[in-house]
Amino acid sequence: MTEKTPLKPKRPPQTRTGLTDTGVKKAADKSARTRAREFALQALYQHLVGRNEAESIDAFTRDLVGFHKADSAHYDALLHGCIEGAEALDASITPLLDRKMAEISPVEHAVLWIGAYEFRHCLDVPYRVVINECIELAKAFGGTDGHKYVNGVLHKLAPGFRAAEVAADQKA
Repeated sequence: MTEKTPLKPKRPPQTRTGLTDTGVKKAADKSARTRAREFALQALYQHLVGRNEAESIDAFTRDLVGFHKADSAHYDALLHGCIEGAEALDASITPLLDRKMAEISPVEHAVLWIGAYEFRHCLDVPYRVVINECIELAKAFGGTDGHKYVNGVLHKLAPGFRAAEVAADQKA
């Protein structure tokens, strides 16, 4: 008499419902300011890599699909503020780097500009929000671990621009 091994019950077929959260924000879930930062990042990248003038970059970017959903005033402030204040922004960021600015990817460079600019000029945006938004930009547009580098630099930079806010946050 041969003993049969019991058969494993068949698993039901997998179905995909599309309900799984991947952690990536859908375009509809993004705020106008988040969109403004994304467009500003793309524009600053064009400036850093192509050395294009702010006016031509601005005209090109405003024609991109979805720009009408962005906070255009915040976009303007980031684009023109970062380009006009590039030397000052780099001067505040460079001492915190473990390498030369020329060795930083243009995406991370632009994200650091955005973070430094918002620390200095956008006091209505909490410093933790600035850091988080910049990390998300670096994740979406930067290299594999670029967001970790951006996080580290911005955490060191924040107390220089937002000392009272950082100190109050650390006490809480």
